[in-house]
Amino acid sequence: MLKLRFIRTCLFSPFLINQSSSSSSYSFPPNKTISFASRSQMGSFTTLSQSSPRLLFRQLFEKESSTYTYLLADSSHPDKPALLIDPVDKTVDRDLSLVKELGLKLIYAMNTHVHADHVTGTGLIKGKVPGVKSVISKASGSKADVFVEPGDKIFFGNLFLEVRATPGHTLGCVTYVTGDGPDQPQPRMAFTGDALLIRGCGRTDFQGGSSRQLYNSVHSQIFSLPKETLLYPAHDYKGFTVTHNLIPLFHTYINDCLLI
Repeated sequence: MLKLRFIRTCLFSPFLINQSSSSSSYSFPPNKTISFASRSQMGSFTTLSQSSPRLLFRQLFEKESSTYTYLLADSSHPDKPALLIDPVDKTVDRDLSLVKELGLKLIYAMNTHVHADHVTGTGLIKGKVPGVKSVISKASGSKADVFVEPGDKIFFGNLFLEVRATPGHTLGCVTYVTGDGPDQPQPRMAFTGDALLIRGCGRTDFQGGSSRQLYNSVHSQIFSLPKETLLYPAHDYKGFTVTHNLIPLFHTYINDCLLI
């Protein structure tokens, strides 16, 4: 296992979707009660934060593509190393301004998958901040400075993200999960990309998608996390921001909609 201190250690046939939609997701019917938070309930529409002794965290929103970008940093480390997950080209200046305001050193610009509904901001970030490395899964077939595989760990300071393969929306989708251990943030946080949204999931009718594969990915790689894990999606179209890994409820949503 290579360590990155660098460390490496949807609606398609089963769903009923309007395939002309520009959305990259399918929403489950709201026939169950589920715990979630909305942007209006949690404060700023453009940035949300979570308290942690070591982790500095911001959730940022790009409304044209309804995309969430996540900023994480080890605030206790002398260099305050930081990373961005799923940056959007149109909000790169906003993101970099925030990094500067917080006194952080950006080291990684990462993607959960190759996006079809917006242009990633990683290229622009690399041009504006020398030394930043782009990160994406090896299975994506895309270009980046660092290619990650399942089980890899991406360190920023003394914190790290674990890489979990969650294909189904695309062949190269991964979920980044905060580390497990006494010195890592608790509860754990999972950045699920388009594999799992709040009351929904990514569509699977393009980019090598597969409903069966997505079902297996979500059950084996996300539902297997502790139930208190916070799930952060790459998109939301209804104002939701975060939910818990409430396994029985999510199982019901997916089992109701995936006809396997």
